[in-house]
Amino acid sequence: MMNYDLIVYNIGQLILPKSSPKPLNGEEMKQLTIKENAAIAVQDKKIAWIGSTEESYKLDARERIDAKRRVVSPGLVDPHTHLVFGGSREKELAMKQAGIPYLDILANGGGILSTVEATKQASEDELFEKAAFHLDRMISYGVTTIEAKSGYGLDPATEMKQLRVVKRLKEKYPITIVSTFLGPHAIPPTYKGKEERFLHEMIDLLDDIKENKLADFADIFCETGVFTIEQSRHFLERAKEKGFGLKIHADEIDSLGGTELAVALGATSADHLVAASDTGISDLANSHTVAVLLPGTTFYLGKDSFARARKMIDEGVAVALATDFNPGSCVTENIQLIMSLAALKLKMTAEEIWNAVTVNAAFAIGKQDEAGILEIGRLANFVIWEVPNYLYLPYHFGVNHANSVYHSGSKIWGRH
Repeated sequence: MMNYDLIVYNIGQLILPKSSPKPLNGEEMKQLTIKENAAIAVQDKKIAWIGSTEESYKLDARERIDAKRRVVSPGLVDPHTHLVFGGSREKELAMKQAGIPYLDILANGGGILSTVEATKQASEDELFEKAAFHLDRMISYGVTTIEAKSGYGLDPATEMKQLRVVKRLKEKYPITIVSTFLGPHAIPPTYKGKEERFLHEMIDLLDDIKENKLADFADIFCETGVFTIEQSRHFLERAKEKGFGLKIHADEIDSLGGTELAVALGATSADHLVAASDTGISDLANSHTVAVLLPGTTFYLGKDSFARARKMIDEGVAVALATDFNPGSCVTENIQLIMSLAALKLKMTAEEIWNAVTVNAAFAIGKQDEAGILEIGRLANFVIWEVPNYLYLPYHFGVNHANSVYHSGSKIWGRH
């Protein structure tokens, strides 16, 4: 008889998102298997057995954990974060409340330029310690897989510094981290009118980034006043040629066609999409590109129009959710809060939400083979929740419902 490393038994509800060769879309997002009175066994860091609590009593294990009728889910996946940055911008909140326009804040050295300057001035060790603080908090909310972007350098040296910090975090932390190069996140003031030159400097970095294995994906902010569709296409095509997966900040404010571009280029994800057109949504529905929605950003910016998640899902789009954790437009590490906002503002069902922060979020960062679902042979990434059932977490917002968090079968965070 197998002597398992770990058995978790007496699970009230075990959440089992569907295993699929593609992201879940349309009706598939509404489906979520819930196994009651369940148990799981871990061997060599992977799920080795799934069954009932009664069956688990017949199995041997070096360690047993009584879940005490709690809910167990796959470890959550946060597929869009800006984890590494210097400084903070709390002083800007009062300015925004006073009605000072963002462009005026920017003109006075605030906004993203403030973060860029703070990131440039911070040492690599300082950025690492700050990012580690935020990462610890993300893990405490049940996240076992994240994506982390650069983009607060806007010059070669600082962009590379951010990416090296992400690589160090990968080496130190027992979770899965995906790195994204977002050099074209904004246009530096010194490059106004010389955007093409700046874009070519960012393209020139791609070879070094690839050689040093500093990023898995390349991303660009396609928006009015930032980078055009043509510029975004040029950058992403060059990145694709060099072997990077593609992501795009698309149609956040204006409907420029970034969603359509993402599909045309075969991007892994298109993110934000608040202003995505009907055509863009239709294109997404006929693709494997995941729509990563960021309701926390819309909420934090005080805007009324959220991404049209209901239309997207009903038309067959694969939707994922993420925090967009960053110092300017969404200052939260709490993916559970995003799940509540998805219910309240995006009108997503509990089943859709769980799929959006597990299996689809894993697809959104190319980690579908190791994250997002619980099945035999997959890494044993899971969370034990202090909730009575899977419906409860989106319902009760603003607190941390995690009891303990496991990656590869080892406990990486817990209340006790």
